[in-house]
Amino acid sequence: MLNWDDTPKTATQPAPSAPTKVAPPPMHADSTVAGATGLEDLEMGANRIRVDDKKIINCRADLNQLVPFKYKWAWDKYLDACNNHWMPQEVGMSADIAMWQDPQGLTEDERTIIKRSLGFFSTADSLVANNLVLAVYRHITNPECRQYILRQAFEEAIHTHAYQYIIESLGLDEAEVFNMYREVPSIHDKAAWALPYTQSLGDPMFQTGTPEDDQRLLRDMIAFYVVFEGIFFYVGFVQLLSFGRRNKMMGTSEQIQYIMRDEAMHMNFGIDVINQIKIENPHLWTAEFQQQALDMIKEATELEIRYAHDTMPRGVLGLNASMFNEYMKFIANRRCSQIGLKPLYPGATENPFPWMSEVLDLKKEKNFFETRVTEYQTGGALSWD
Repeated sequence: MLNWDDTPKTATQPAPSAPTKVAPPPMHADSTVAGATGLEDLEMGANRIRVDDKKIINCRADLNQLVPFKYKWAWDKYLDACNNHWMPQEVGMSADIAMWQDPQGLTEDERTIIKRSLGFFSTADSLVANNLVLAVYRHITNPECRQYILRQAFEEAIHTHAYQYIIESLGLDEAEVFNMYREVPSIHDKAAWALPYTQSLGDPMFQTGTPEDDQRLLRDMIAFYVVFEGIFFYVGFVQLLSFGRRNKMMGTSEQIQYIMRDEAMHMNFGIDVINQIKIENPHLWTAEFQQQALDMIKEATELEIRYAHDTMPRGVLGLNASMFNEYMKFIANRRCSQIGLKPLYPGATENPFPWMSEVLDLKKEKNFFETRVTEYQTGGALSWD
């Protein structure tokens, strides 16, 4: 352990020995297939990287060279995310604090929705960050995609910061809210559903490079990007944004709109990666695998509907739990379409919350809550893509 009273090394002391060379991690028997990590030995005199050398998974080219770009869409998403930078403490919470402290400001049902949403979201973004840093990053063998993943990981930290800021501002019991995933069954069930997919990719012995393992990566990418970020967040988004539509808890709603904008970009990036893996590895997209993906999405949709009923046993904010039955089936169909699957619920074609599509699909600047959510920007024009 460093002691500030330690005597500095002098020139008479022996120089430190050269670092021990660390052996690379074990690969499959066919090492020409398994992907690089970026930690390989540097080969003096090696040829320069060409675009055709790059692959989204199982790339054997040097991953430390960002250019030339092969997936320009990944770099564009990174730039858009940087332009959409924000920080939680820039959002005023004084009106929310006054409303929360006023015994007549909110009903008990409204307070339950806010606490349950914060309970799930605070856990969810930590799980997503762990998934990115501990699992996904090392298996995506493309530097421009990794660049976006690093930005996404930072945004997940900002989201967790935002929930902490809201919880602290409102004077909520931090231990209660942050521990809800271990106390509230409907929150626990969603977190527990997702965790095994991170544990799968985070297994230090796991490597891509065979059809079975590549399918495992593809499955786990669908679990987090399509299901966790594309389905499990949406009941809470509707609920918290509904407060803002009624001029309630405006600071909280403003931050959720920022977060939803970020999460829409995360999901779209993940879907692009999934579809690129399919393009480069069509042999992975078997009928059996597609059915497995459909089963995952269906199970997750049912969990999210159950969560809606748990958080909203009675009608509130112009919403009721049965509306989410229709909405989540609509969302599930949309997610299936985005990765090339057949719809799970052929009859669920109507969106009971069309205003959510306006928020998510907005291409131009729009002041949705008459706050500065869509006006704030750094370094460039605001993008919702």
